[in-house]
Amino acid sequence: MAAPSHHPLQDPPPRPGLRERKKLRTRTGIRRATHRLIAEQGYEATTVEQIARAAEVSPSTVFRYFPAKEDIVLSDEYDSGLAAGLRARPAGESPFDALRFTLTDTLRTLLAEDRDALVQRTRLTVEVPAIRARTAETRAVTVRLLTAVLAERTGRAPGDLELRVLTAAVLGALGEATLSWGERGCRDDLPTLIERAFGALESGLRLRERQP
Repeated sequence: MAAPSHHPLQDPPPRPGLRERKKLRTRTGIRRATHRLIAEQGYEATTVEQIARAAEVSPSTVFRYFPAKEDIVLSDEYDSGLAAGLRARPAGESPFDALRFTLTDTLRTLLAEDRDALVQRTRLTVEVPAIRARTAETRAVTVRLLTAVLAERTGRAPGDLELRVLTAAVLGALGEATLSWGERGCRDDLPTLIERAFGALESGLRLRERQP
Protein backbone atom coordinates (compact mmCIF):
# COMPACT_ATOMS: atom_id res chain seq x y z
CA MET A 1 0.00 0.00 0.00
CA ALA A 2 1.26 3.43 -0.87
CA ALA A 3 1.90 5.68 2.10
CA PRO A 4 -1.10 7.94 2.81
CA SER A 5 -0.60 11.52 1.73
CA HIS A 6 -1.23 14.40 4.14
CA HIS A 7 -2.49 17.88 3.45
CA PRO A 8 0.58 20.18 3.47
CA LEU A 9 -1.38 23.20 4.67
CA GLN A 10 -3.26 21.47 7.46
CA ASP A 11 -2.96 23.32 10.78
CA PRO A 12 -2.39 21.25 13.91
CA PRO A 13 -5.64 20.56 15.79
CA PRO A 14 -6.35 22.92 18.70
CA ARG A 15 -5.52 21.59 22.15
CA PRO A 16 -8.65 20.48 24.02
CA GLY A 17 -9.80 22.71 26.87
CA LEU A 18 -9.64 21.74 30.54
CA ARG A 19 -13.21 20.44 30.59
CA GLU A 20 -12.64 18.23 27.56
CA ARG A 21 -9.39 16.89 29.03
CA LYS A 22 -11.23 15.98 32.26
CA LYS A 23 -13.91 14.19 30.25
CA LEU A 24 -11.27 12.29 28.33
CA ARG A 25 -9.51 11.25 31.55
CA THR A 26 -12.80 10.01 32.98
CA ARG A 27 -13.68 8.05 29.82
CA THR A 28 -10.20 6.56 29.66
CA GLY A 29 -10.29 5.61 33.35
CA ILE A 30 -13.64 3.86 32.95
CA ARG A 31 -12.47 2.02 29.87
CA ARG A 32 -9.19 0.87 31.44
CA ALA A 33 -10.96 -0.32 34.58
CA THR A 34 -13.38 -2.28 32.42
CA HIS A 35 -10.62 -3.92 30.42
CA ARG A 36 -8.79 -4.88 33.61
CA LEU A 37 -11.86 -6.40 35.26
CA ILE A 38 -12.86 -8.32 32.14
CA ALA A 39 -9.35 -9.71 31.81
CA GLU A 40 -9.49 -10.86 35.44
CA GLN A 41 -13.02 -12.28 35.70
CA GLY A 42 -14.66 -12.31 32.26
CA TYR A 43 -17.22 -10.10 30.56
CA GLU A 44 -20.43 -11.54 31.99
CA ALA A 45 -19.15 -11.43 35.58
CA THR A 46 -18.14 -7.78 35.31
CA THR A 47 -20.87 -5.38 36.44
CA VAL A 48 -21.24 -1.65 35.97
CA GLU A 49 -21.09 -1.24 39.75
CA GLN A 50 -17.69 -2.97 39.83
CA ILE A 51 -16.48 -0.84 36.94
CA ALA A 52 -17.58 2.32 38.75
CA ARG A 53 -15.73 1.33 41.94
CA ALA A 54 -12.56 0.44 40.03
CA ALA A 55 -12.66 3.72 38.10
CA GLU A 56 -13.55 5.69 41.27
CA VAL A 57 -16.73 7.17 39.79
CA SER A 58 -20.43 6.59 40.36
CA PRO A 59 -22.50 4.12 38.28
CA SER A 60 -24.48 7.10 36.97
CA THR A 61 -21.23 8.62 35.68
CA VAL A 62 -20.43 5.38 33.85
CA PHE A 63 -23.85 5.46 32.18
CA ARG A 64 -23.46 9.15 31.35
CA TYR A 65 -20.37 8.37 29.31
CA PHE A 66 -21.43 4.92 28.06
CA PRO A 67 -25.15 4.13 27.64
CA ALA A 68 -24.50 0.36 27.76
CA LYS A 69 -21.74 -1.89 29.09
CA GLU A 70 -21.05 -3.02 25.54
CA ASP A 71 -20.23 0.56 24.59
CA ILE A 72 -17.32 0.65 27.05
CA VAL A 73 -15.74 -2.29 25.24
CA LEU A 74 -16.41 -1.00 21.74
CA SER A 75 -15.34 2.62 22.12
CA ASP A 76 -11.87 4.12 22.17
CA GLU A 77 -10.40 7.60 22.21
CA TYR A 78 -9.83 7.51 18.46
CA ASP A 79 -13.53 7.26 17.56
CA SER A 80 -14.12 11.00 17.79
CA GLY A 81 -11.15 11.74 15.53
CA LEU A 82 -12.44 9.86 12.50
CA ALA A 83 -14.55 12.74 11.19
CA ALA A 84 -11.72 15.23 11.71
CA GLY A 85 -9.26 12.91 10.00
CA LEU A 86 -11.58 12.48 7.04
CA ARG A 87 -12.09 16.23 6.72
CA ALA A 88 -8.31 16.71 6.68
CA ARG A 89 -7.73 14.46 3.67
CA PRO A 90 -6.64 16.22 0.43
CA ALA A 91 -9.57 17.82 -1.40
CA GLY A 92 -8.96 15.98 -4.68
CA GLU A 93 -8.92 12.53 -3.13
CA SER A 94 -11.75 10.17 -4.04
CA PRO A 95 -14.29 9.35 -1.30
CA PHE A 96 -13.11 5.73 -1.28
CA ASP A 97 -9.44 6.63 -0.87
CA ALA A 98 -10.22 9.29 1.74
CA LEU A 99 -12.13 6.74 3.82
CA ARG A 100 -9.53 4.04 3.23
CA PHE A 101 -6.58 6.14 4.34
CA THR A 102 -8.42 7.69 7.31
CA LEU A 103 -9.45 4.31 8.68
CA THR A 104 -6.06 2.73 7.99
CA ASP A 105 -4.20 5.59 9.69
CA THR A 106 -6.47 5.34 12.73
CA LEU A 107 -6.03 1.58 12.91
CA ARG A 108 -2.24 1.76 12.71
CA THR A 109 -2.20 4.35 15.49
CA LEU A 110 -4.43 2.16 17.64
CA LEU A 111 -2.26 -0.90 17.04
CA ALA A 112 0.86 1.06 17.95
CA GLU A 113 -0.54 2.72 21.07
CA ASP A 114 -3.19 0.37 22.48
CA ARG A 115 -2.89 -3.04 20.80
CA ASP A 116 -3.88 -5.01 23.90
CA ALA A 117 -7.19 -3.15 24.16
CA LEU A 118 -7.90 -3.76 20.47
CA VAL A 119 -7.13 -7.47 20.86
CA GLN A 120 -9.42 -7.76 23.88
CA ARG A 121 -12.23 -5.85 22.17
CA THR A 122 -11.97 -7.98 19.04
CA ARG A 123 -11.95 -11.25 20.96
CA LEU A 124 -14.99 -10.16 22.97
CA THR A 125 -16.78 -9.19 19.76
CA VAL A 126 -16.15 -12.70 18.47
CA GLU A 127 -17.18 -14.40 21.73
CA VAL A 128 -20.03 -12.28 23.16
CA PRO A 129 -23.25 -12.05 21.11
CA ALA A 130 -24.38 -8.85 22.88
CA ILE A 131 -21.19 -7.07 21.88
CA ARG A 132 -21.41 -8.27 18.29
CA ALA A 133 -25.00 -7.03 18.09
CA ARG A 134 -24.04 -3.67 19.55
CA THR A 135 -21.24 -3.44 16.99
CA ALA A 136 -23.82 -3.30 14.20
CA GLU A 137 -25.66 -0.45 15.95
CA THR A 138 -22.53 1.59 16.54
CA ARG A 139 -21.37 1.00 12.96
CA ALA A 140 -24.64 2.48 11.70
CA VAL A 141 -23.95 5.65 13.70
CA THR A 142 -20.42 5.86 12.27
CA VAL A 143 -21.79 5.38 8.74
CA ARG A 144 -24.09 8.39 9.19
CA LEU A 145 -21.28 10.51 10.65
CA LEU A 146 -18.74 9.75 7.92
CA THR A 147 -21.35 9.98 5.15
CA ALA A 148 -22.12 13.52 6.30
CA VAL A 149 -18.42 14.41 6.08
CA LEU A 150 -18.16 12.91 2.59
CA ALA A 151 -21.21 14.94 1.60
CA GLU A 152 -19.38 18.10 2.71
CA ARG A 153 -16.34 17.08 0.65
CA THR A 154 -18.27 16.19 -2.50
CA GLY A 155 -21.16 18.66 -2.46
CA ARG A 156 -23.71 15.85 -2.38
CA ALA A 157 -26.73 15.74 -0.09
CA PRO A 158 -26.08 14.35 3.44
CA GLY A 159 -28.48 11.47 2.79
CA ASP A 160 -27.06 10.63 -0.65
CA LEU A 161 -27.65 6.91 -1.25
CA GLU A 162 -24.42 6.30 -3.15
CA LEU A 163 -22.36 7.87 -0.36
CA ARG A 164 -24.20 5.82 2.26
CA VAL A 165 -23.59 2.61 0.35
CA LEU A 166 -19.91 3.46 -0.15
CA THR A 167 -19.35 4.29 3.51
CA ALA A 168 -21.26 1.25 4.75
CA ALA A 169 -19.33 -1.02 2.39
CA VAL A 170 -15.94 0.32 3.50
CA LEU A 171 -16.81 0.08 7.21
CA GLY A 172 -18.29 -3.37 6.62
CA ALA A 173 -15.06 -4.52 4.96
CA LEU A 174 -13.08 -3.14 7.90
CA GLY A 175 -15.37 -4.91 10.37
CA GLU A 176 -15.25 -8.28 8.63
CA ALA A 177 -11.46 -8.16 8.30
CA THR A 178 -11.19 -7.38 12.01
CA LEU A 179 -13.57 -10.22 12.91
CA SER A 180 -11.53 -12.60 10.78
CA TRP A 181 -8.43 -11.44 12.66
CA GLY A 182 -10.14 -12.16 15.97
CA GLU A 183 -11.37 -15.57 14.87
CA ARG A 184 -7.77 -16.48 13.97
CA GLY A 185 -6.59 -15.56 17.45
CA CYS A 186 -5.33 -12.07 16.49
CA ARG A 187 -2.12 -13.65 15.22
CA ASP A 188 -2.20 -12.39 11.62
CA ASP A 189 -1.16 -8.95 10.48
CA LEU A 190 -4.36 -6.92 10.77
CA PRO A 191 -3.41 -4.10 8.34
CA THR A 192 -2.70 -6.74 5.67
CA LEU A 193 -6.13 -8.33 6.20
CA ILE A 194 -7.81 -4.95 5.98
CA GLU A 195 -5.94 -4.08 2.79
CA ARG A 196 -7.16 -7.37 1.30
CA ALA A 197 -10.73 -6.44 2.25
CA PHE A 198 -10.41 -2.95 0.78
CA GLY A 199 -8.81 -4.44 -2.33
CA ALA A 200 -11.85 -6.69 -2.79
CA LEU A 201 -14.09 -3.64 -2.74
CA GLU A 202 -11.85 -1.72 -5.11
CA SER A 203 -11.88 -4.59 -7.61
CA GLY A 204 -15.67 -4.55 -7.72
CA LEU A 205 -15.99 -7.65 -5.53
CA ARG A 206 -14.85 -9.90 -8.37
CA LEU A 207 -13.30 -12.91 -6.66
CA ARG A 208 -10.03 -14.15 -8.09
CA GLU A 209 -9.68 -17.83 -8.82
CA ARG A 210 -7.87 -19.66 -6.07
CA GLN A 211 -4.46 -20.93 -7.06
CA PRO A 212 -4.09 -24.75 -6.93
